[in-house]
Amino acid sequence: METNPVIPKNIPCMECQVGVMRKRHLTYFTWLGDELVTVPNFPAWVCDVCGRREYDQQAEMWLHTLLKPEAGKTTMKSRKQRQKIQRPPLPPISDRKG
Repeated sequence: METNPVIPKNIPCMECQVGVMRKRHLTYFTWLGDELVTVPNFPAWVCDVCGRREYDQQAEMWLHTLLKPEAGKTTMKSRKQRQKIQRPPLPPISDRKG
């Protein structure tokens, strides 16, 4: 059984200390190398007075995981690479010195 944390409806703004942070869905902008990446409908908390934005941490972590340069690349070495690393087979017992 999953338990969802209770999200308070009225979070005071730490910037202006007057407004209330409300959950909204905005377009998130970030740079990936030389490319500008935009993500529509990204969850954020926005102050209704000063406009301060705090992006949802869980969504931001998920996005950064997807945007990592290593994302989608295999971590296993190819078969050819593994064959180069393997030791040569041992000679038959009758050929061994000993």
